Amino acid sequence: MQFKRQRSEEVSVNLTPLIDVVFLLLIFFMVSTTFTKETHLKIDLPKASTEVSVEDPLVIDISITADGQFAVNGKTLVNGQLDTLKRAIRQEARDKETLPVIITADALSPHQSVVTAMDAAGQLGFIHLSITTRRDQSE
Repeated sequence: MQFKRQRSEEVSVNLTPLIDVVFLLLIFFMVSTTFTKETHLKIDLPKASTEVSVEDPLVIDISITADGQFAVNGKTLVNGQLDTLKRAIRQEARDKETLPVIITADALSPHQSVVTAMDAAGQLGFIHLSITTRRDQSE
């Protein structure tokens, strides 16, 4: 008895649709990905030392009251304009842009007053800037 040989078909997997889907996914992820440029703020942290400081360094202290009035090293300014503040800071600094500037604001002071003080210090070239708050006296 002679049996007819069956032809065996070669089994193959068509990869074309799979490759198409992978490319579509790749294109989708490339288009939908957003690249953000993050800005970093450089902070110089203080270092502890065992030495006792004999002499306090000179600083420029800008105080801002609750109603937005400025005082530079305890001297109240006549108005809250930027030019007046810059003149007072320049007079206290005596051409020393390396002095630290400390801005002390009341909790109820307007945000614009703090920004004005920071802007005045920045325009005059001061780079060491600190912002402090006042402790509540009822504590």
